[in-house]
Amino acid sequence: MTLCLLLLSTVAVAAAVPVPRALTRAAWPEREPVVGLWVWQCLVATVLLCCLTALVLGAAAVFHTVRDHVFAPAPPAVTAAYDLSAAPAWAVASTLLLAAGAAWTTAMLARELVEARRRRGLAREHLRERAPDLPAGLGAATRGPLLVLEDEYPDAWWMPGSPPQLIVTTGALHRLTDHQLDAVLTHERGHARARHDWLLHLSTALATGFPRVPLFAHFCDQTHRLVELAADDTASRRCGHLTTALALIELNQHRGVLSCASSHRLLGERVDRLLEPPPRLLRRQRALTSATAALVPLLPLLIVFGPGLSALA
Repeated sequence: MTLCLLLLSTVAVAAAVPVPRALTRAAWPEREPVVGLWVWQCLVATVLLCCLTALVLGAAAVFHTVRDHVFAPAPPAVTAAYDLSAAPAWAVASTLLLAAGAAWTTAMLARELVEARRRRGLAREHLRERAPDLPAGLGAATRGPLLVLEDEYPDAWWMPGSPPQLIVTTGALHRLTDHQLDAVLTHERGHARARHDWLLHLSTALATGFPRVPLFAHFCDQTHRLVELAADDTASRRCGHLTTALALIELNQHRGVLSCASSHRLLGERVDRLLEPPPRLLRRQRALTSATAALVPLLPLLIVFGPGLSALA
């Protein structure tokens, strides 16, 4: 058991500190933001799995009731392989600390979801007050989850929920050409199809709950950046890089930002990236990176199940 806990701690520390710092300095996620998001999710899953498996293993060593439930279907040789008879004092302390961390993580996730639901409710009430009847001239746009607001302020955004809603102001309709408007709406639909809102909620909750953990802080920052780059790629593949860049400029030249969460630097980076698109990774490189990242969360499972599988061999 002691060796398993030490190995889990080593993997968790490696995935939480040096790897995220190296990944933030890498240039390839800008070329493949979808793969970059997948790698970040796998790193976070690895750390969470390390903590969860260490909690279960430590609780089985400290509490006989947990041990009886966890190892009930296992042969005696498997139980003996983990040496749970005597738990050292540090194992007791780490188990209690991990239990507190699990409870805190659950509370932060629940809080973020409740706050997001409350914000969506307030936003929908505000939209119901502002929303006019859709102009008859929009034709096909009157069908589907599209809402047009009478507002000179050019803006467009996707509101997740049930049902989801795509909102665009008349200021955006007047400022953008048809192709530019299509690029903006495709960008927002890209967020919706990829369910970026759930990824943003997860990263925000972890960064808020554990601000001193480098992985979660970098995960939050990079998620907010990479989801925009991924949505830009979705729009540029449909409408072209130049059209998408011009749409961003037209929609934001009066304020310098795309949304309240964006920054001047991010907008400039996005426009530069669209005007001079970086070469994508080769398909083989994308597949290898994605497969390697997917295998990393298996490490804590191999560490935990290793003694039991060896005993059965």
